[in-house]
Amino acid sequence: MLKAKILKDLKKGMSKLDFKFEDNFSIEVPNIVEHGDFSSNIALLNARKNKMKPRDMAEKIADYLILKRDYKSVEVAGPGFINIKLANNVYHKGLIQIITKKHKFGSSKYGKKRKILLEFVSANPTGPLNIVSARAAAYGDSLYRIMNFVGFQAFREFYINDAGNQVDILAESIEIRYREILGDEIEEFPTEAYHGEYIKDLAARLYTSEGKNLFYLAEKDRLERMKNFALEDIHQSQLESLERFGVNFENWMSEKKLRQEGILEEALSYLAEANCTYESDDAVWFSSTKFGDEKDRVLIKSDGHPTYLVPDIAYHITKYQRGFSIMIDVFGPDHHAHVAKLRAAMLALDYDIEKLKVVYLQHITLYSHGDKIKMSKRAGKIITMDDLIDEVGKDAARFFFINRKPTAHLDFDMELAKKKSNENPVYYCQYAHARICSILKKARKQKIILKTFDVKNLKKLNKEEELTIIKKLLELPSILISVADSFEPHRLSGYVQELAGLFHKYYSKYKIINENKIELSQSRLYLITAIKNVISISLNLMGISAPDKM
Repeated sequence: MLKAKILKDLKKGMSKLDFKFEDNFSIEVPNIVEHGDFSSNIALLNARKNKMKPRDMAEKIADYLILKRDYKSVEVAGPGFINIKLANNVYHKGLIQIITKKHKFGSSKYGKKRKILLEFVSANPTGPLNIVSARAAAYGDSLYRIMNFVGFQAFREFYINDAGNQVDILAESIEIRYREILGDEIEEFPTEAYHGEYIKDLAARLYTSEGKNLFYLAEKDRLERMKNFALEDIHQSQLESLERFGVNFENWMSEKKLRQEGILEEALSYLAEANCTYESDDAVWFSSTKFGDEKDRVLIKSDGHPTYLVPDIAYHITKYQRGFSIMIDVFGPDHHAHVAKLRAAMLALDYDIEKLKVVYLQHITLYSHGDKIKMSKRAGKIITMDDLIDEVGKDAARFFFINRKPTAHLDFDMELAKKKSNENPVYYCQYAHARICSILKKARKQKIILKTFDVKNLKKLNKEEELTIIKKLLELPSILISVADSFEPHRLSGYVQELAGLFHKYYSKYKIINENKIELSQSRLYLITAIKNVISISLNLMGISAPDKM
């Protein structure tokens, strides 16, 4: 917001001074406070174009800017950097905008309504959602909210792998537990089967409705019935878990449906038409090395069944066909090799590979009381999304997942997530919001009412801490755009923590409500109302509540 103003003034100044320039210059916040609020390298990058020394050019630009009342100081430093300090009235104008725009502050038309598809979670329907899925859900949903807030048309999609070997194993696992209910003694449960307690629960629920009738069916039909029952039951439980976590999907894409509609055959025919397939050892291969992959890949095995790659290629073809500007796949860290195959296929089919973006979420390690919690889905030792919500709450879980860069390993401290203290980052931010609500409530009781302000009324907000807070508040629009561009929601969680920290320090140093200084009190109430609004907006965009009291 402030950068946009400076950018506009610099461009206008360059035109007024008849300087030639390109838009590749930057406006940054200096690391050293004494260097000003902002610094630009515009003269350094455009001096040669104007046959001038960078410093001489910077001096002329500085002389132009300082004549404007919005600039407190404009100084040239080093070889030609321009250091800028804005006048207080610029910050006060910005503060009024925050209050005026309320919950829409930070929103923009930046995305130009470009269609974005976010595919995330996409867990196999072979068991309850675990903490890996929870991290993907928190990440993808937050990115979705932020992208829509800044003008994109984002959509959330869950790809259901409801066909193939893993669901066959699911049905076989249920049949074994079903036989146990009927009295069969199972000496050894197969290691490749699913061992979780939820398998026993599925078998028990199925037995309640079917009894012994299932075993009057042929084995193929019996396993198909078990498979369909389990897929429907698990899908519904996953849906309910996601809703508890504050995540909803606009679309659920079924692999089984893709197969039934012949999309896999279409994908194979497209690759064949592009002369990218060949036969060897009774299998059909994709010549993916032509498109950057390390080796060619099998599409159809010698037994006639497609590999996992085929439905994934088919699915991604549908993404392109639906006309999205960008398609974001959120995968685990072990998907690099698979993505190489997928990219090769899209290149072979002449799709714009730049539209396909992949985010790799790194591993999570859960700790409780300092001890690492070991997990294994197939062995049945898992911490589910529901377990996590029950243990630490939705807000803490989402904040902890978002608060770490997606490409960084996450150590999740369960005890810290439950703490009601400033050590817990989500509590720290929510408490700032609740504390401000309490102050505003107290002010209303004392009839110190906020009135409509203009810049003149806000002149009393002249403390360094107050101006620093306003500057931080006005960063929100650019923070949100940077999140949308980088696919890194942790930038927003870091921002709101910094803002909460500035408020807590300000509150401990300055008196907000002073009955002997009504106008100053009103000005400070105006400031903390803006802080409350921005914290609320930020938390909401991360799917986290902003409580009025704690």
